[in-house]
Amino acid sequence: MFASLTIKSPLARTIAAPQPARRGATVAAPRAARAAVVAMAGAVPTVADTKAKFMSCFKKPLPSLYSTVVLELLVQQHLFRHNESYSYTPVQALGVCSVFDQILVGLPEAEQEQVFTAYIQALNESPEQYRKDAAALEEQAKAAASLDNLLPASNAMMAQIAESVSNGQFLYTKFFAVGVFRMLELAGLKEPAHLQSVVKAIGVPLERVNADLVTYKGILSKLKMAKTIMEEFLERERKKQAERQAEKSAKAEAAA
Repeated sequence: MFASLTIKSPLARTIAAPQPARRGATVAAPRAARAAVVAMAGAVPTVADTKAKFMSCFKKPLPSLYSTVVLELLVQQHLFRHNESYSYTPVQALGVCSVFDQILVGLPEAEQEQVFTAYIQALNESPEQYRKDAAALEEQAKAAASLDNLLPASNAMMAQIAESVSNGQFLYTKFFAVGVFRMLELAGLKEPAHLQSVVKAIGVPLERVNADLVTYKGILSKLKMAKTIMEEFLERERKKQAERQAEKSAKAEAAA
């Protein structure tokens, strides 16, 4: 879904094209302190400030397979979040939650939620609100008896979004596209025509939505492949370690 992720590893570079952003594996204490001061002052934080806040909220080392993607998503959402046209919607919340529930698979569940919480807090938003709205929208989508119930004509939330689009006051994001797709998926409406109907009714460009969804699916596929490769590597290392230990024990017994 995120067409401009920058990934450092050779495998991950196949996921997406570069995104300009300042980088840094570690954050010094003064930078973290500056992020806190910026937030208190109510000024618009920089990308570095947002990264620093994330790292201050989540202090554990995060495997590079995850940290690279999470930080790139953070950079993108920072730019969305602090755009003057930005407006939070439950659809976006569902999109963000869906993305994180997918990309963090493999981490312990408690740690997945800690990463998500730190991510949303770094953007000066409420992780509890995201989860609450996403859960409510999931239930609404599951209960939708037909496509009509997800269209602006019958759905107050979608009508409000369509009005914002019409007035030029809506900031389209890739997370929004994921949210719309997830709503349709939960409603059992999986045909391309269903997506086209909703997107057309809202007034956002179908081409952008389709492109973002294709990229998102590609990211998930590449991450799954990378995790499989990592698991295979770790398994080989465990076997080698066991073999070395067995050989060492055998030599010790022979010497005795």
